Amino acid sequence: MVDTAALLDAYDERMRMPGGAIPPGTTHEHDGPLVRIVGPHMGRIRAPRDVGVTGSELDLLIARQRDYFQARGQAVEWKLRGHDLPADLPERLTAAGFTPERPSTVLIGFADRAAAEPVLPDGVVLRRTTDPDDLRRIADQQTEVWGFDCSWLTDVLASRIAADPDQIAIFVAEAGDRLACTAWMMYQPGTEFVALLGGTTLPEWQGRGLYRAMIAVRAREAADHGYRLLHVDASADSAPILRRCGFHEITTSVHYQWTPPDSAA
Repeated sequence: MVDTAALLDAYDERMRMPGGAIPPGTTHEHDGPLVRIVGPHMGRIRAPRDVGVTGSELDLLIARQRDYFQARGQAVEWKLRGHDLPADLPERLTAAGFTPERPSTVLIGFADRAAAEPVLPDGVVLRRTTDPDDLRRIADQQTEVWGFDCSWLTDVLASRIAADPDQIAIFVAEAGDRLACTAWMMYQPGTEFVALLGGTTLPEWQGRGLYRAMIAVRAREAADHGYRLLHVDASADSAPILRRCGFHEITTSVHYQWTPPDSAA
């Protein structure tokens, strides 16, 4: 039996706050219990499970983050988990103008159990890359699948490589001149965790095992580097595949996003 409560405790202790090398052009600023991540694309707020303030004091804390990024003319997201405290934090974020995005399922898997030789459809080549042209193609592929502009991803991935190439591994599954599936992973230094990110498959290639192959190759990479646990914030489409690969649900997460009025118009 897997102790999911222990996995949740480990996640809360080690995966809440940003760690490792800070990418060029990004800063981390502390405001009370929060870490404000200020970068070129959009701002991000990370917090412990319990922010430790309530009522009007919490409203002021939220407003300071919104107003900070309003002065920058930049959007900001606040990542909230389903077991976070205080319980009325979602309502207070909404009252401050933050809008919840679609919820994700937070799952944890064991690298040694998920690691395997990836099984690929005929004609598909899976490879690791740091090539700048591939980074642009990854952003284009993600834009095509998700239906909104992901061009910023090129710079995000490049900055992660520049900060520390040993903390990120990027994979593409290529079919001819098309990136059928793209994914990457971020090692969390000083912990036993690796975050699995991206995991996006072109519609015509979905259902053919590419997402599962990306899980297998990244799990193997994590295990080879001595990391034990894999973390994913999974969409409704991805969560069932991860469960079949032995991942365990520990909570949910929602990004609450605030966008400057001029940008939203």
